[in-house]
Amino acid sequence: MIAPILLAAAVSLAPIAGAGPWANAKGPPPTSGRVTIVDVFTFDCINCKHVTPELQRLRAKYGRGDLAIVGVHAPELPEEHVHANVVRALREQDITWPVVYDDDFKLWNAYGVSAWPTQFVFDRRGRLRATYVGEGNDRELETTVRALLSEHA
Repeated sequence: MIAPILLAAAVSLAPIAGAGPWANAKGPPPTSGRVTIVDVFTFDCINCKHVTPELQRLRAKYGRGDLAIVGVHAPELPEEHVHANVVRALREQDITWPVVYDDDFKLWNAYGVSAWPTQFVFDRRGRLRATYVGEGNDRELETTVRALLSEHA
């Protein structure tokens, strides 16, 4: 397990707001006033697949009104660059939140990502508050989300 670290170059949601194109959405999801998890992943990564159930559980537990989840699909393998394959994998993995295609790694670079998966957790004001790299951070991720949800906007 890798401990939470703060490595990101970008410390706001601004890069997400200007990103596109999107799967599961017509554009960036509303994040204002919400705690937001940005999950950088690629669909065929086993570690990424292990993080997905926790994100699904958090979304079910805390709802869409207070918690936003945004996927950033940064492909590693040639087949992961094909958007039809991404859409199929999202459906198969039951990933229903908005996912932006980061084929050119602009978001990856903007946030200083170094590995799949990486989750960035932003507070209700859109400020980066925690970063988790790898899998196995479920308890810490939920503790962070719960703490940020309890803060007043």
